[in-house]
Amino acid sequence: MRTLCSSTLIGEVFVVLFAACVAMKMTDVSTAVIWGVSGAVMVFCVLLCGVITRPGAVAVGWALQLGLFAAGLLLPTMYGLGVIFAGLWWCSVHYGRKIDVIRAERERQTAAA
Repeated sequence: MRTLCSSTLIGEVFVVLFAACVAMKMTDVSTAVIWGVSGAVMVFCVLLCGVITRPGAVAVGWALQLGLFAAGLLLPTMYGLGVIFAGLWWCSVHYGRKIDVIRAERERQTAAA
């Protein structure tokens, strides 16, 4: 699960970076506010990659997805990107857990043999 979720979070870093560049040109929000919030979100995404296997980290990731979707209030395109990344997040968590179960079963079988 760690690899899939981390990949999604790193993808979100780039989306937030590019969205900040667009927001500077298309909104009346000050550049300092845009980069302050975007920078904090990008750092948060990277830090979340490191703790994704800890309890509650997936729920924090869901909150991050909601925040990405809510950015649509500033840039309407973010509604679509928020939905796409929420779907990617769901797939990362769902299939990542399945992969973890299969991997643990293989290790158990190898240890038994």
